[in-house]
Amino acid sequence: MIPAVVYAIPAFVLLVVVEALSYRFLPDDEERGYELRDTATSMSMGAGSQVVGLPWKAVALLAYAACYELAPWHLSPGSVWTWVLLFFADDLAYYVFHRAHHRVRLLWASHVVHHSSVRFNLSTALRQSWTPMTTLPFWLPLALLGVPPWMILLQQSFSLIYQFFLHTERVDRLWRPVEWFFNTPSHHRVHHGSNSVYLDRNYGGILIVWDRLFGSFEAESERVVYGLTKNIATHNPVRVAFHEYAAAWRDVRAARGWRDRAGHLFGPPGWTPKAGG
Repeated sequence: MIPAVVYAIPAFVLLVVVEALSYRFLPDDEERGYELRDTATSMSMGAGSQVVGLPWKAVALLAYAACYELAPWHLSPGSVWTWVLLFFADDLAYYVFHRAHHRVRLLWASHVVHHSSVRFNLSTALRQSWTPMTTLPFWLPLALLGVPPWMILLQQSFSLIYQFFLHTERVDRLWRPVEWFFNTPSHHRVHHGSNSVYLDRNYGGILIVWDRLFGSFEAESERVVYGLTKNIATHNPVRVAFHEYAAAWRDVRAARGWRDRAGHLFGPPGWTPKAGG
């Protein structure tokens, strides 16, 4: 099956153009807006992710199907409760996936692509990884719960479509109850911030309640500085896609022992061996 997000791509591109034009005719000195090379890089990363992602979805579908066959029961897609369970289970799976991809360097090497822009606009949402293989384990439990594989893929697409609209500076804070329960542009601006107070915060997909429950929530306060703590200063899509893998490999080769090698791969980004260790 073709993921629903693919059908949304023309709308994504159109909305990027509309937002870019809004900066042209309604500029805001406090918002960074668009820059041609940055936007082109984001679009290139998005196109590449679809080239890799479509065949990978077939592999994921087979893995979900295998787990689904092992499930002790099969939930009915005709039941509204199956969809309610899927909504919350998928969103929790996304939270765990997202948090892990910020806290384990080997996973971060895939996800860092999405954070590599120093701008924050709708095109940033399209700046996606070319190595989606690290996502699979986080959704296998849903198939083991008896959720049909096609429903898992469909809900993943719905979540990604929702998250596209979070990548904007043009929307201020929303109605307080919405801000409390749902991920919003304000919350997601925090997530993309390199400010020390914003690092590793607001991992939610559609809901922000997981961050509130698990202590990773941070409200937007000081002005957000977008990008990485050490920006890569390149618009080359290949370097954007693989620079952190190359950096991790250099650290592993320079490490003195297996413990340090493991730390460089499975420790958090920025991990270094203890002095004298």
